[in-house]
Amino acid sequence: MAKAKSAFVCTECGAEYRKWQGQCTSCQEWNTLTEVKLTSARPGSGTSTAGRAGYAGDLSRDVVDLSNVDLSEVPRLTSTFAEFDRVLGGGLVPGSAVLLGGNPGAGKSTLLLQTACKLAQQRRILYVTGEESLSQVAMRAHRLQLPTNGLKMLAETSVETILAVAEREKPEILVIDSIQTMHLEDISSAPGGVAQVRESAAALTRFAKQTNTVLLLVGHVTKDGTLAGPKVLEHMIDASLLLEGGADSRFRTLRGQKNRFGAVNELGVFAMLEQGLKEVKNPSAIFLSRQEEQAPGSLVMVVWEGTRPILVEVQALVDESALGNPRRVAVGVDQNRLAMLLAVLNRHGGLFTGDQDVFLNVVGGVKVLETSADLAVLLAVVSSLQNRALPKELVVFGEVGLSGEIRPVPSGQERIAEAAKHGFLRAIVPRANAPKQAPKGMEVIPVDKLSDALEAL
Repeated sequence: MAKAKSAFVCTECGAEYRKWQGQCTSCQEWNTLTEVKLTSARPGSGTSTAGRAGYAGDLSRDVVDLSNVDLSEVPRLTSTFAEFDRVLGGGLVPGSAVLLGGNPGAGKSTLLLQTACKLAQQRRILYVTGEESLSQVAMRAHRLQLPTNGLKMLAETSVETILAVAEREKPEILVIDSIQTMHLEDISSAPGGVAQVRESAAALTRFAKQTNTVLLLVGHVTKDGTLAGPKVLEHMIDASLLLEGGADSRFRTLRGQKNRFGAVNELGVFAMLEQGLKEVKNPSAIFLSRQEEQAPGSLVMVVWEGTRPILVEVQALVDESALGNPRRVAVGVDQNRLAMLLAVLNRHGGLFTGDQDVFLNVVGGVKVLETSADLAVLLAVVSSLQNRALPKELVVFGEVGLSGEIRPVPSGQERIAEAAKHGFLRAIVPRANAPKQAPKGMEVIPVDKLSDALEAL
C-alpha cells in the first residue's frame, strides 16, 4: 500500500510547502502552516495536487482558436431580487460559483432560502443544509410565509453524498449552507479546516462547471470581517459577495468583492423585516432621513457604488481635546485619509485642528471606499469647527489633493442628476465635473481649490 503523501499549506494565503517551516515566505505570516494529507486523484478527475504528474488528462478535447469562440451573451437566471441581481451583474450565470459571506445573523441563510423558495416554483433547486436540521429550515420558511412546494431539501455534510444526490436530481441551482461544514472522506482533517474547505469547494465547483449548475456557497467570516478559510477559496469561485449589517440595524448591505460577470463593489441594500429580507430600491432615501433642523457638521455627499450614485450623509464633530494627543476617529471612511485631509485643511485652508478631537461618521453604516468624499468630509469638519450649520439643500463631492486642488471624480454628471432628483438646490463640485447646463432649479458651483470651496460656503 502506497504511503499517503502530505503537504503543508498556509492558512492565510494557501501557499504549499513540502516541509514545515515557521514563516510562510509568500505572505510573511508566522505559524500558519498546517499539514494536509494528499490523496491520489481518480482517473479523469484531477481533484488533488498529488497525481498531477504523469496525468495526461482528456485527450479528446480539441484546442480551439480564440477567434472561433462563441461570443453570444451568457444567459442569466433571475434571483427574484433586483438588488441581488444588480450585485451579481445581472443575475445568476449557469455554471458559476458564488460565495456569500457575512457575520452570524446577517441574513445569509434567509436571503438564500427566500431566493430558493421563489425560484423553486419554476426551476429545479437543491438546498443542502449542513448547519440546521430540515425542521429548522421548514420552521423558518413557514415564519417567513414562503412557498415551500417544489424545493428539494437535503441535510448532509458529506460532499460525496451531495454530489451523488445532485447527479440524480440534476438541479439548476445548488445551495450549500455552509462550506465550512462540508467534508470529504479522503481528507483526514476536521470540517472547517484548510484542506477540507479547499478540497470541498474545489469538488463542488468542478461539478457546477461540468453540469452547468449555479452553485451558491455560504461562508463564515472571521472577527476582522474577512472570509474564514484559506485565501485560495476566493480564487476558485466566480463571485464573492459580503452581506453586512449589525444586529442593531434593520438594514443590510450586499457588496460584491469579486465578480467575473459584473462590476466589483456593486452595492445592494435590503431591509430586515418580520417577513425576511426586502430589497430597498431607493437607498438614497433611507440614508437621507435627516432632521428638520440642520445641525453643524452635517452634510450630504454623492458616492458612486458599482453602477449607480447614492446620496449619504456625513457627520463631523470637532471638540477641544483634553489629551496631549488629540483623537481622530472615523467610522465609514479611512482614518488615515482623515488625518491627511486635516493636514491639507491646515496648510491650504488656514484652519488648525491640531488641538481638537475630530470624530467622523457616515450615516447608515455605509463604508465609503472612494475619494469623492474628501471635499464633503472637510466641509463637514469646518462646519463643526466653526459651529455653523450648512444649508440643508447643499450637496458636495470631489477629491482633494495634497496641494489643495479639487480633482474631478468619475460620473460627475450622473451624481449631479441624482442630487437634483432628490430635491437638492445647490452643489459644490470640481470644475471639471460641472455640466454645461445645470439641472433645472439647481445651482452648480464649480471650484478649483479648497479655498474656493470655503469661500463658496
